[in-house]
Amino acid sequence: MSAAATKDGNGSTSVIERGEAALSYRQLVAIANGASVAISPAVQANLANARRIVERIIAKGERAYGISTGLGALCNVLLSGDQQAELSRNTLLSHACGVGAPLPVSATRAIMASLLNDLCHAKSGASPAVPAQLAALLNADITPLVPGQGSVGYITHGAHVGLALIGIGDVQMRGRQMSASEALAAAGLEPITLGAKDGLCLVNGTRCLTGLACLALAEAEHVADWADVTGALSFEALKGQIDAFDPQVLALKPHPGLLWVGERLRALLSGSEIIAKHRGVRTQDALSLRSIPQIHGATRDQIDHVRRQIEIELGSATDNPLVIGTEEDYRVISNAHPHGQSLAMAVDLLSIAIAELGSVAERRLDRLINPAVSDLPAFLVQNGGVNSGMMITQYVATSLAAENKLLAQPMVTDNYITSAQQEDHLSLGTPGALKCLQVIANTRKILAIEYLLAAQAMEFYPGLKRGAGTEAAYAVLRQRISAYSQDRFLAPDMAAVDAAMAGPDWLSQILATIGAA
Repeated sequence: MSAAATKDGNGSTSVIERGEAALSYRQLVAIANGASVAISPAVQANLANARRIVERIIAKGERAYGISTGLGALCNVLLSGDQQAELSRNTLLSHACGVGAPLPVSATRAIMASLLNDLCHAKSGASPAVPAQLAALLNADITPLVPGQGSVGYITHGAHVGLALIGIGDVQMRGRQMSASEALAAAGLEPITLGAKDGLCLVNGTRCLTGLACLALAEAEHVADWADVTGALSFEALKGQIDAFDPQVLALKPHPGLLWVGERLRALLSGSEIIAKHRGVRTQDALSLRSIPQIHGATRDQIDHVRRQIEIELGSATDNPLVIGTEEDYRVISNAHPHGQSLAMAVDLLSIAIAELGSVAERRLDRLINPAVSDLPAFLVQNGGVNSGMMITQYVATSLAAENKLLAQPMVTDNYITSAQQEDHLSLGTPGALKCLQVIANTRKILAIEYLLAAQAMEFYPGLKRGAGTEAAYAVLRQRISAYSQDRFLAPDMAAVDAAMAGPDWLSQILATIGAA
C-alpha cells in the first residue's frame, strides 16, 4: 500500500495514510497545515517486526549502539536491564535543551510528520507505540512547544517533541498553551512508556531538517509563482519590450526553468495594449526586466533540484543504528545516515535561489518609482512634494534584500566539533532550513511591495488594456487595496498584501485566468 489520502463521505480529503511508500512532500506539508494522518496495517506489521529485532538484541546481550550502549562519545559504555529503557527517557530529558522562541505550529507539525514518516520505514526498531503516539498528537491538534534554536542538524527539536509523547513539557492544543500531560488527558490519551532505543529513535536522523525543508520548498514554489506575476506587472508598467520573451529566441538557451518562465510571462501579458503601444520605444530594457526568464527560470531549476533531494530523503531511513531483516536473521548496523549533508546543501541553495527573486524584484520596483527611467510620476504619486508617495517602500525592500544577502550565505560550509570529537563534521542543515524560511518570508514581502507599486503605476495608463494575467492581478489587488491619490498609512496595506500573497486564493484566481494551475 502506498501513501494515500482517504476520503470522507463528502469526497474531501480527511486523513493522509502513511503506507509502505514514503509520504510525498506535499502530503507532509498538508499534515503540517492541519491534515490528519494514519499508519497502514502493513506498516504496523513492519514496525512490529523491527521491534522484535531490537528485543532479540537485548535478550542476547549483544553490543549495539544506542540499544545496549550509551550515546555519542559514550558509545563504549555498556548498559544492561532497566538502564536501556532509562537511557531512552534520559536521552529526551538531557537532549531537550533548545533555546529561543518556539517554532510556529506548522513547522513543529512538519517535524512530527517527518519523524513519523521516517520511523514508518521500520528500520529504526522503535516501539510501535512511538509513531502511533506521534499520529495521535497530530490528529488531536497537540503541538509541542519546541524552541527554534539549538540544532546542528538534529537532536534538540526531536527531543522536545519526544517529551510531549511521555507527558512532559508544554504544548499548544487548539490554540491554547498547556502542559503536555493536561493535553494528553484532554484528548483521552496516556503518556507512553519508552523502551530501549526509543529515545534515540526520536532524536536521531534528518527528520527535523526534512520537515522544515518540505515547508520551505512549498513556500518557495508559491513565491516563485508570485515573482512571475509581479514581475510581469512591473514589465508592463515600465513599457517592456516583449521581443526579449520571444519563444524562438528563448529556445536558443533551453534551460527548463527559463523556457517555463518565458511561457508564463507571455501568457500573463497576452493582449496587453500597453505593451503593444510601446513596442519599439527603446532598443532593449534593463536586465532586471529583460532577463526575468533567465533569473526566475534559474531559481525554478534550483527548486526542481531541491525537490528531488527532499523526495529522496523522505524515502530514506535516516536513523542510527538501523535494523534489517527478521528476528531470526537480522543485522544491526551503525551508520551515518543522520548526517544531513545533501539536504543541508539543498536548503542553502534554495536560500540563494529565492534571495535572487527578491534582489531582482527590488531593482524592478526601484525603476517604477524613478521618473528618470519610468516616464511615470516620481514615486508614483501626483502632487509630489506634499506627497512622498512610494518613496520609502523601496527603502524597505532594500533592507529586506540586504538581510537576505546575509541569510543566503551557506551554513553547510561551516563546521564545529561536538560530542568529544565523536561527531566532528556537522551539516548545520536545520538552522539552514530555518533561515531559508526567513529568506522566503522576506522575499514575499519584497514582492508584495512590487505588487503595490506596479499596480499603482497602472493608474497612469488610463484607457489601455492590460494583459490577461496582469489585468487579473490588478483587479484582485484593487478589490482589497484602493489606488493612492495622496499619501496614507502604508504599513497596513503592505501587511495585508503580504498576508494575502501567503495564502492560495489570490494566486489561484490570477493563474486561472491564463489556464494555469
